[in-house]
Order: sequence, then C-alpha cells, then structure tokens
Amino acid sequence: MSLNHGKQSAVDFAERVRGNQRKLRDGLTSKYDFIVCGSGSSGSVVARRLAEDPNVSVLLLEAGGSDEVPSVIEAARWFENLGSERDWNFVDQPNPHLKGRSMPLGMGKVLGGGSSINVMGWARGHKNDWDFFASESGETAWNYESVLNIYRRVEDWQGAPDPTRRGTGGLVFVQSAPDPNPIAPAMVDAARSIGMPTFDSNNGRMMEGGGGASIIDMNVRDGKRLSVFRSYVFPYMDRPNLTVLTHALVTRLTLEGKRATGVEIAFDGKIQRITAGLEVVLSLGAMHTPKVLMLSGIGDQAELKRLGIPVVQHLPGVGQNFQDHSAFGCVWEYQQPLAPRNNGAEATFFWKSNSGLDTPDLQTCQIEVPVCSAETGAKFNPPPASWTMYGSVVRPKSRGQIRLTGPNPDDSIQIESNTLSHPDDLKAAVACVELCREIGNSAALRPFTKREVMPGNLRGAALEDFIRDEASTYHHQTCTAKMGRDSMSVVDGQLKVYGIENLRIADGSIMPRVPTGNAMASCIIIGERAAETLRNEHMLETSSMSRSAKV
Repeated sequence: MSLNHGKQSAVDFAERVRGNQRKLRDGLTSKYDFIVCGSGSSGSVVARRLAEDPNVSVLLLEAGGSDEVPSVIEAARWFENLGSERDWNFVDQPNPHLKGRSMPLGMGKVLGGGSSINVMGWARGHKNDWDFFASESGETAWNYESVLNIYRRVEDWQGAPDPTRRGTGGLVFVQSAPDPNPIAPAMVDAARSIGMPTFDSNNGRMMEGGGGASIIDMNVRDGKRLSVFRSYVFPYMDRPNLTVLTHALVTRLTLEGKRATGVEIAFDGKIQRITAGLEVVLSLGAMHTPKVLMLSGIGDQAELKRLGIPVVQHLPGVGQNFQDHSAFGCVWEYQQPLAPRNNGAEATFFWKSNSGLDTPDLQTCQIEVPVCSAETGAKFNPPPASWTMYGSVVRPKSRGQIRLTGPNPDDSIQIESNTLSHPDDLKAAVACVELCREIGNSAALRPFTKREVMPGNLRGAALEDFIRDEASTYHHQTCTAKMGRDSMSVVDGQLKVYGIENLRIADGSIMPRVPTGNAMASCIIIGERAAETLRNEHMLETSSMSRSAKV
C-alpha cells in the first residue's frame, strides 16, 4: 500500500468514526449493557474488549473533551497540557511535611485520560509488585507470570526479540526512544561508570532484579503520541455497539438496594440517568472513583453520615491508602543547548536507596529541559537551556486520603497526599538526590554541562530543606480503592466492589501499592484483567460469532 493511499484510508476511517459517533450521540438511549466510566488507561481497555462482542452495547463516558489537539498528538508538547483544560488541576492540601506547600496534582481530563497528557514512558512494574498484588488479592492471575502473559499479548515491541518477556503484534506500540538526544545515552554511560548495570530496555529483565539504567521505552511513533484511547478504542469507534460520550461527568451511581443499576451524568446541561443492563465499571482514577463511590453512599459510614449521605455500604477503605510518586529535580545548565527529542525524557534508571531492599525504591528520568517546583525555581532560577535529573521515591511509605467536602457532585474533594510524612521517604529522597548528583556530575556527562544549577553540594538539614521545597508529583496518584482481603479493601481479586452487585472498579485506585515506575502500563493490565473477568462471567464473544450461535 502506498503512503498516500494509507493516509487517505486513515482520513476516510476518521470521517466514518465522526459520522458514526454523531449518530450514536444523537440516538443516545437510556440503557446499555455495560457502562464504562472514564476513558483513561484502564477504561479504554475495558470498553474496547467488551465491544469486541458485537452483541453487547457499550457506553464509554468521559468528562473531558477531544484528544485531537496538537499538544496531545505531538509527543514533545506534552507539558503544554499541564494546567490546561485537559487537566483536572487538583491541588493538595497544605502539607506540613512540605513546609506548608500545596502541591498541584494534575490528572487527565480528556479522551485517553492520563495517557493523553503523560510523558509516554512505558514501565511495566517490577516482578515483586505483581507478586504482591497476587498475595494481597489471593488471585494467581495477578502474579508476575500471569501478567507477563498479558504484556506479551498486548505489546507490539519494536526492539530486539525477547520472546520470553516481550510481545509483538499487539495493540500497544512500544519502542526504545529512537535516535535519542546524545545526552540520554551519556546518562546511561554515567550510571554505568558508578557501578550500575545497564540494559537495552527498562522492562523485561531489568524489572526482575535490583534495577539498572537504560534508554526508556515509550509509546511514540514518528513523533506522535500513541495514547491508550487511540490504541484501543478509536479503531472500534466506527462500530454500532460502542458509544463514546465526551463532556459527560459521572456524578453518582444509581442503586437498587445493594445493586448498581446505572449512573447519573451531567451532560448537555442537565442531569441524566442511564441504566446498565449488565454492569457498571468505574475507571475514573484515584480522585474521582472514591468521590463517586462516596457520593453514592459507598464508603466509611461515619464520613458519609457527617455529610448527610445515606449509607448503602460501609467500606472504610474508600478514599484511604492514597499513594503517589514524589519527584525532585536536580538541574544542570547545558554546555551547548540541545533541543529535546521524542518525549524529551529518553533515559531512566531504577536503583535501591538501601541494598537490603527487595525491589528498587528509586527512579530517575533524565528530562531534557529544566523541571523544578515554583519555590526552588524562584530561588535557583535555572536557565531555559538546562536539563534535569528528575528523581523519585517509587516505593513510598507515606499514605494520604481523599475526602468529600459536601454531599453534592459539584462540591470539591479534599486531597491530603501526606507526601514525605513517613521519615523513611525523606531518607530515600536524600539518597535519590545524592545519586542524581553523583551521576549528573560524572565524567560521562561533563561534555554537556556548563554548571550544576541546583541543588549544589547541600548536606544534612540543608538538603532536607531543599527536598521539602522541591517535592512535586510524578502524576502517579493511585491506591484509593484498593484490592485485597482486609477490612480496608474496596474490591476483591475480580475487581468487584465488596457488598455491591454489578459494580467493578478498573483503574489505578485498585492498586494495593503504587508500582515501581510509571503507572500507565500497569493500568492497562488492570483494564485487561477487568475485561477478562467480565467476558468470562457474562460469556462474551471476542469474535464475530454471536453468543447465541455458540450456545
């Protein structure tokens, strides 16, 4: 097929999608078999997999708008989305552990959710993360061996063949950053020079052991973002059984007793009710999933009663166990300015702050522009021609919570992230900044460096002070409706909400702990697992063969 013919086919398909979705929106009905709330990295997967059965109707709801904007499509422009209309623009409560600062906590409000505004890094989580999920849930389907099978099935890996760990031909295009900025391989060399092993990929073998450094895997092709929505949902949007509704805010679940019957949405200027014939799936993320549960009477009974919300199901874990990866920028001025390539963050390392740990607890991404908090930016004033070692504590012990401030959907939520509230996290952050400085100031990176801008050679209380001023988020907010078997668990190993029929959660909120690395790939696994259990339970087809024909 010629290049021009391929482009024309893509244009024709996009026009067909527009026409079909216009027709489906105009003919919006009051009942669908499945309602999937949220089109992010898990919700898009669930919607696509359910819609593969042509006999079921699927409604995918998204509070944000279209992803057809240059800042989403063009990989290098991802930072333009932060603070825009495609960002929920959440803000943390003033945190005494960050000297009273309130941290911005961006999350995607657009088709594709976080996968449409993130930095497109593909990090599959450590082997120990998945084995921990399995032990918490009591389900072997969550262990590393099982999850590896899913990754092999969904990946379209462009690198060196590794059939035991990597897959080809799947929906998720993954490649090591092509033709990276020369500073990225220099960072990998710098990590090697201080004794860190280096790998061809930050996934596979590297995430089964003690860590290492590599050029990063990413979901980018020809400079264009490949969001989960574009990879999974868009190719099915010309079909009559998948309706994608934007600017539709889920406000509450509708319930009959302890059975979810559908959702209330704010859409087209009014509140509408839509019924789910089979199940509702919440994929609204770590902020809005607990918010919708609590507004619907599912949560801690004391909290609900305080706000006058009738209690449907007492689940004290809703909104608790909030976790995130905090980040700390160490910045150097370029010797000669270099333009960012690909996603502008092409090299990474995972390492341990303490050799006795079972899993790396630190991650750093090298970012080819200056990145820092408002507070440290004002103090150190990094030049525009600078680059960053953006360190992170990826196994935090600090725990936060999400609370309602009122009984109505337009009442804001109160986010208490409690970043750095656990003293071990501060110790790990200190180790991370020291490691970033050791690598950043090493001989391999000297040709790229005029001077270290921040933090400089700080020690003790001065370094801790810098970290409290500099801490920000890696945008991996998770764990507020955790999977497990204890009294604080919200869903079981099949992702069913305890005590409520026909309701599942599939998003980062179900994680018992935040995974080692960027969260998007793990959220795809959550979506695939949810879809698998739904398909099995409702005997759905994945081919054109109808269920009745099979029977």
